[in-house]
Amino acid sequence: MYAILDIESTGGKYNEEGITEIAIHRFDGHQVVDKFICLINPEREIQPFVAKLTGINNKMLRSAPKFHEVAKRIVEITEGAVLVAHNAQFDYRILRTEFRRLGYDFQRKTLCTVDLSKQLIPEAESHSLGKLARSLGIPMSDRHRANGDALATLKLFKLLLDKDSGKKIITEVIREETHGELSPNQLDMVFNLPSETGVYYMHDKDGEIIFLGKTKNIRKRVNQHFTNVGKIARKLQKETKKVTYQTTGSELIAILKAYVEQKKNKPRYNHISKKKLFTHTIDFNQNGGDHIILKVEKDRTLEYKKMAFNGMQSAKSFLDKISEEFELCPCSLGLGPEEPEEASNCNNKVLSAFEKYSIQEKNVALTDQGRQTGERSFILVKNGKLQGFGFVELNHQINNIHILESIMTPMRSDENTTFIIETFLRKNNRLKTIPLTS
Repeated sequence: MYAILDIESTGGKYNEEGITEIAIHRFDGHQVVDKFICLINPEREIQPFVAKLTGINNKMLRSAPKFHEVAKRIVEITEGAVLVAHNAQFDYRILRTEFRRLGYDFQRKTLCTVDLSKQLIPEAESHSLGKLARSLGIPMSDRHRANGDALATLKLFKLLLDKDSGKKIITEVIREETHGELSPNQLDMVFNLPSETGVYYMHDKDGEIIFLGKTKNIRKRVNQHFTNVGKIARKLQKETKKVTYQTTGSELIAILKAYVEQKKNKPRYNHISKKKLFTHTIDFNQNGGDHIILKVEKDRTLEYKKMAFNGMQSAKSFLDKISEEFELCPCSLGLGPEEPEEASNCNNKVLSAFEKYSIQEKNVALTDQGRQTGERSFILVKNGKLQGFGFVELNHQINNIHILESIMTPMRSDENTTFIIETFLRKNNRLKTIPLTS
């Protein structure tokens, strides 16, 4: 659990400042479950430059509650949560100072989005909240007011959670939260999981990820782990002390995310094959002849103008599909006839099929449904290679390759990721392809 925090202060000498406004959003890693936004009478004068910056003046605060009147609410909304703030050291110090004046020792663990963004977005020109938000396409309003800055910090933190493919943030938080063994009844965990598409993580008592998977229904899949019989199932049932998850909206993102994160985290109960995910290919090259003749070959290399499949039958089914969809000439399938169509006509139909179902040499964003209403997910492909995935709320973001590159979670491209994406394109017509120009 996290408490996204922003504080506006009076300014002044170190440790003599007072709070003029506070905003706290209690965030469970997926949605805000509680919030507290309040002007506060600091019982001291606001520095003129601070009043000019924030728009908060002494007159506005005369009828506002004093800190001791809201202290209990602050304790309650941050209970059991990690404080998250942009420059957390400042906000935490100011908050502790106010509590110390009341004789109360306020202590919480903290995460700083400045430090996290330096780790996860090192290429950013600036890590100040305003400049970082602009470069990432994060909408901001009420700059230098507690709630405006807290909401921007919340959106930035969500983005950082997505970018944290090594799961360091969540693992550390779980490690700090876990005291001893949880209830042996693992089924209790299931009721806190959503029936949505995404990736789930099964953690042991030390917070380490011991298994991760992708699914279209997180609750149903985890329930199966806890009710299945078998060697691995029994180990997971015994050792799993917490289940976390990330919804993706898009099934394709869930598949890619699970593939990449399994390779990176190497959970001990995931079987991670070093082999290619595909076994056969279809060659769309002309290969010296007049006609492009499509045939299925047993092959584990994905070269220029080839498409990959995980079996002979899968490849043949695709040939049947494009033969009907594009009215391919029989000679393109190696079936004759004695007087074939003109080669250019046949080849154009074949290449049209390749163009539709392949990402080779393309600069595109593949968009799908997001995690919530008004959001779209995207996968960025550049020069035919997977670059990463992300989520956008504004239409103008999806057409700007530079914004997409800055907000995406990077993913390493290989032949398997190309195979995964192209397989999905062949099976799913919900994906929208948006050509991009740099």
